[in-house]
Amino acid sequence: MRETIRARGHENVSAAHGSTFEVTTDDFLTPAGDCILGIEADRAPADFDPEFVAACRDADAVVTATFAAGDHEETVTGRGHPDLTFDSDRSAVGRTSDYVDDRTVLVGAEFAAEGFDRELVAALADGAELTVTLTVERDD
Repeated sequence: MRETIRARGHENVSAAHGSTFEVTTDDFLTPAGDCILGIEADRAPADFDPEFVAACRDADAVVTATFAAGDHEETVTGRGHPDLTFDSDRSAVGRTSDYVDDRTVLVGAEFAAEGFDRELVAALADGAELTVTLTVERDD
């Protein structure tokens, strides 16, 4: 199963955060938002298909987020969690930890914003269009 979010970069994209990455529907980004990779997202977790959400609530689920902008692509793998709600109508967050709130779309990510390819980050800082594809599979 798959969900796609379209967003865009912003001059303040720094991808410096050590434990999260985020895409937001907000139309602005301050330098403090060092986990945010894209703004003006066309969708948020609350918009996702209920079947996708249910699949992500399986502790054995493998959740993958692929970020593509221009000629650059980065894939981060994490896992699902039974407490995921996908209730946020504002932003989608991936976490290296097991912390869950209404914005969380995956936990146990193999890396956070600071681990993203710097050429991808530079493209986003130049305002590139961003496509985020989330997929979920059972790890049997």
